[in-house]
Amino acid sequence: MNDAEWISAALAAARPKAMGALLRYFRDLDTAEEAFQDACLRALKNWPQNGPPRDPAAWLILVGRNSGIDAVRKRSRQAEMPDEDKISDLEDAETDIADRLDGAHYRDDILRLLFVCCHPDLPATQQIALALRIVSGLSVRQIARAFLVSEAAMEQRITRAKARIAAAGIPFETPGPVERAERLASVAAMLYLVFNEGYSAGSGEAEARGALCDEAIRLARLLLRLFQTEPEIMGLTALMLLQHARTPARFDADGEIVLLEDQDRSLWHPKMIDEGLALVDKALRHWKPGPYQVQAAIAALHARARRAEDTDWGEIDLLYGLLERLQPSPVVTLNRAVAVSKVEGPEAALAMVEPLEERLSGYFHFHGLRGGLLMQLGRNEEARIAFDRAIALANTPAEAAHIRRHIDRLASKATAPQAASRR
Repeated sequence: MNDAEWISAALAAARPKAMGALLRYFRDLDTAEEAFQDACLRALKNWPQNGPPRDPAAWLILVGRNSGIDAVRKRSRQAEMPDEDKISDLEDAETDIADRLDGAHYRDDILRLLFVCCHPDLPATQQIALALRIVSGLSVRQIARAFLVSEAAMEQRITRAKARIAAAGIPFETPGPVERAERLASVAAMLYLVFNEGYSAGSGEAEARGALCDEAIRLARLLLRLFQTEPEIMGLTALMLLQHARTPARFDADGEIVLLEDQDRSLWHPKMIDEGLALVDKALRHWKPGPYQVQAAIAALHARARRAEDTDWGEIDLLYGLLERLQPSPVVTLNRAVAVSKVEGPEAALAMVEPLEERLSGYFHFHGLRGGLLMQLGRNEEARIAFDRAIALANTPAEAAHIRRHIDRLASKATAPQAASRR
């Protein structure tokens, strides 16, 4: 590994801890970010000559703190001085900051950083963008490419998020136990949204958006180190690992979607699967089931099946039933219908799917699944109408191409009897 590679890895690993501490000192996202960037520039000049420090995060915090203080002082010299009576009794601010550095609780610093980025006052799109910029350190260009928007639009989104935090007077103190539990759920949801943004990308977008999956998993592992006994964080991390492990087999050489049952399981990442399965087993031993754990348990059943025909669909059906009770949603019921179709047949599954039409009329997967079930039942004209609606709602070219193959299959079935009669 050359200098650039190990320095880049060290800076990325240290970023959440260093940014969290600098945010606590300066209580301003822009100041903290500028201080960290300056510390990184100095590390790029200093570390190749002197070698890596014993604690890169502590080095970056100390250098960033000094840089930030210099910047604040420079700005203050350009501003009008306050009245003497307002500053004469102030303590030595720099000494106070240094004392706080010595007693810093890094765990709380990282939590504070994550909680600020995922504050409920921010819409989900701004939470994700801000967390990727501040916590992960992705460039605005990288984030914009991942979300398929212009760099200027993403810059505005991040700027608006920072302004909203400043205007709302969001406290930078570590939340109490009750609020911490509530905000932890927001952080977990944000990480899963980041993961899904990358996972839902088509094969042609894999390079730009696939890194979001890796970043979401990295942050989930970080969160797991902070909450080592929290089963839902174990479940979240396991769920992302088990899903991401299937990535190499999800598209064929032409970029077409390969369904789970048709995937070459030898292409799945065994190390990710092993890590995910271990986390699922550890989480379930706590006997405190939650939505992420149940979804991870479902993914684990797929991962443990050596062949598609070995999948325990009956157990998956039971788990989806539990998930429906924990987190009622028409999408959960739709997913359960897939398991029901494997256990009880397409007619039973269609009976579950039909009542969902009003709530899922704008959902691609609803029409795709409904069309597939109708096709299995021989109701080809109804299936074609459902597939037409699915194509209109496709999110990626790969999804549209997948549905077109079903329509082509229906068309070939329709022409086959005519050809036979002509013979």
